[in-house]
Amino acid sequence: RGVRSSKMAACKVEYEADLPLPARERSAFNFENVTRNIRLETDSGVQVPKARKTGTTICGVVFKGGVVLGADTRATEGTIVADKNCEKIHYIAPNIYCCGAGTSADTENVTSMVASSLALQRLTMGKQSRVLAAQTILKRHLFRYQGHVSAALVLGGVDVNGPYLSTVAPHGSTDRLPFVTMGSGSLAAMSVFEAEYKDDLTEKEAIDGDEFREILSRYTTIPAKNLAAVQAMKDGIAKAQEKTIAGVASTSLEMQ
Repeated sequence: RGVRSSKMAACKVEYEADLPLPARERSAFNFENVTRNIRLETDSGVQVPKARKTGTTICGVVFKGGVVLGADTRATEGTIVADKNCEKIHYIAPNIYCCGAGTSADTENVTSMVASSLALQRLTMGKQSRVLAAQTILKRHLFRYQGHVSAALVLGGVDVNGPYLSTVAPHGSTDRLPFVTMGSGSLAAMSVFEAEYKDDLTEKEAIDGDEFREILSRYTTIPAKNLAAVQAMKDGIAKAQEKTIAGVASTSLEMQ
């Protein structure tokens, strides 16, 4: 064994000697910035900024007459950022949208399945979809798979019963609350909501208020495209609410 290892070592030295570059420049890793940062902190007293890690953050808040949903756009594969522009706000119905955290394939397929079911239901019944109906389909599907479908959802919408916001956990449990967060960065967002939320928020306060702005700016990376999606969702829900009120009024007149 000693002879064999010495031969291998000798071959390695000869091979490295034949290479034109020194060993330090041939390395796949470069740690020069580490020594630079240490020198800056010790000699100059410069505070090197630290990275903030929150993971997926999806959240929602109820205002007087509607719901606002928000989500980040980063999709990862382990430690690799696979997509910087991932759409995490999914269409369910014209008056219902859903934010998804967890496995992208699971959230995408579960929400599209519910959207298809509700579309068939609307065609059959000729009525607007209820948010509770979407929640029931989601929770029954997820409970059937006992958490093996990795989809943590924030479901929001407006129907004949008014604004509705709830979370749907991967195991099928649900919670209806005036403000909710899900995902690995949910604790950071929840701390802001608990400190800043107040009842009967106006539409402007819900979107531009300190609590939601704090989350969007500090804990969630939402580009203008996704903010536009949130705005479009809000406008769609508002229009659906107007149609619902008009439909209820006409139905009550017909009954009279």
